[in-house]
Amino acid sequence: MAWKVFIDGEAGTTGLQIRERLEARADIALVQVAHERRKDAGARSEALAEADVAILCLPDDAARQTVTLAEPHGTRIIDASTAHRVADGWTFGFAEMAKGQREAIASARLVSNPGCWSTCAIALIRPLVEAGILAPDAAPAISGVSGYSGGGKAMIAEFESGESSGSFLYAASQGHKHLPEISRHGLLSAPPVFVPSVGDYAQGMAVAVQLPGLGSDGIAAATAALRAAYAGERFVAVVDASVHEPRVLPQRLNGTNRLELSVHGNPGSGAAVLVAVLDNLGKGASGAAVQNLNIMLGADEGAGLEDPSAAAAE
Repeated sequence: MAWKVFIDGEAGTTGLQIRERLEARADIALVQVAHERRKDAGARSEALAEADVAILCLPDDAARQTVTLAEPHGTRIIDASTAHRVADGWTFGFAEMAKGQREAIASARLVSNPGCWSTCAIALIRPLVEAGILAPDAAPAISGVSGYSGGGKAMIAEFESGESSGSFLYAASQGHKHLPEISRHGLLSAPPVFVPSVGDYAQGMAVAVQLPGLGSDGIAAATAALRAAYAGERFVAVVDASVHEPRVLPQRLNGTNRLELSVHGNPGSGAAVLVAVLDNLGKGASGAAVQNLNIMLGADEGAGLEDPSAAAAE
């Protein structure tokens, strides 16, 4: 018997990609609401009652409304918005983040899908804090570039219409919506300094965490800590820095659910840069949601996802 899944907000960028990953699967039956009724609370409540799991691809306020609608039905939820990433009672949907996280996701009713920026930052920072290499109050500097699809429908339209061209920095005032989850799940007691940018291309992301005073021994220790944290993981790999030399290409992993981490540095000066690369619409959004769904249903964790070995073979 197929599991019933309702994608609330399936017309958006993330929702469309989730649907593409699920609609051909024999073990999944999609519960859908007619397009003209997609904002009708009654119709959505009926869909939530029918579904085993609902995946929310909505703005924050709309996601909160859907969670309220789902409550009487006990529907399991995966929320791709930022509404619940640091909320009490929610399990953070980054299976590789910590020992026991995958099991917590498997048993949870409410799972918050991590953001693309925070997946990269947490993956790099948390193992170093746990290993005592990075102090929780170190406030590391984070920068990077994402394709414009990470900004949702409005930004996609802005670029594809020609209204915007070229790249730009944003959130320099340190109010980015991912900062709370990076701090919480990165085990930081002081928020990082985070300046992201958008590139003039559709999708793909590269994130850098800068650690100027790590030292030569610290560079080796950071590499070892990351390798130990993700040993044996299917979708997260620590690769040699030479893979990304002379340029780190943010589109390298597009079309996969893969996350690559690497440590770059100058042993002479002790300056280090930790780098993460992923598809912001894959492991950074829809791929992560499908991975969480698979874990919650007890299915093969890679079902409906691109085989990560394909990227490694490029």
